[in-house]
Amino acid sequence: MRASPECELNLTPGSLIMLVDAESRLPRKDPIVTALFDVSGKVALVTGGSRGIGRMIAKGLVDAGAKVYITSRTGCEEAAAELSRAGECLPLPADLSSEEGVGSVARALRSAEPALHVLVHSAGAHHVAPLEEHAPEAWDEVWSVNVKSFFRLVQELQPELRAAARPGDPARVIAMGSADGARVPQMDVYAYGASKAGLHHLVAHLARRLARRGITVNAISPGAFPTDMLRPAIDEWGEETVMQQVPMRRFGEPSDIEAAVLYLASRGGSYVTGAVIPVDGGLTLV
Repeated sequence: MRASPECELNLTPGSLIMLVDAESRLPRKDPIVTALFDVSGKVALVTGGSRGIGRMIAKGLVDAGAKVYITSRTGCEEAAAELSRAGECLPLPADLSSEEGVGSVARALRSAEPALHVLVHSAGAHHVAPLEEHAPEAWDEVWSVNVKSFFRLVQELQPELRAAARPGDPARVIAMGSADGARVPQMDVYAYGASKAGLHHLVAHLARRLARRGITVNAISPGAFPTDMLRPAIDEWGEETVMQQVPMRRFGEPSDIEAAVLYLASRGGSYVTGAVIPVDGGLTLV
């Protein structure tokens, strides 16, 4: 087999054959991969984008060429400034536990963009307390942020999502569920676990309703990622003990969640709706 004048074969024992550019020595981008997973030029909104999994998602979309708006109660401007070093990221600070906060985000997005290609709801509230001490106020906040604000944003931004939809390339709504919504959690997170189970069901309900409007709705169900939300478990049991509960024996990494979001947000995931995709190293199976 002969290589073309522009390329040479790079062969090493036990490796795959790979075409390499003769001058730059860099692998060529596979046009199929580019076509399937490209999100460049798309407009995305990531709630909870200033930290934790939301920040991982925002970074992945920015790095992939999307124009990304992020919301959060705190740290929004700082996070957007840092993420903008790799692309375009703009802050929309808001408290999504309130109707005023949801409305302000919708109005700001609507005034800035005629269409929204990707809505990712990663904002989340978490409460750990024994059964006897699980406060009603904490329950209300957890459900307001985790479930109600997601539903309200989909309601408010439906016109912008529909404006972004194209044949073969629908608009995308992606909610961050949780492994704790698919199993009985070991920690006392009654409101949180119930809210994530409810969110999974809401995703399926919205997916069926919005399919004919050019909008897909899916959830990603993360497991143990080393974020502030996992800190109570690590503080109580230790990092090694928490990690041992995961069948794959490791914590989730940014690339794990970024890849799942890019799949659902790109042409590759255009025929998927109503799914809850576990990204948990097998934690739901335990």
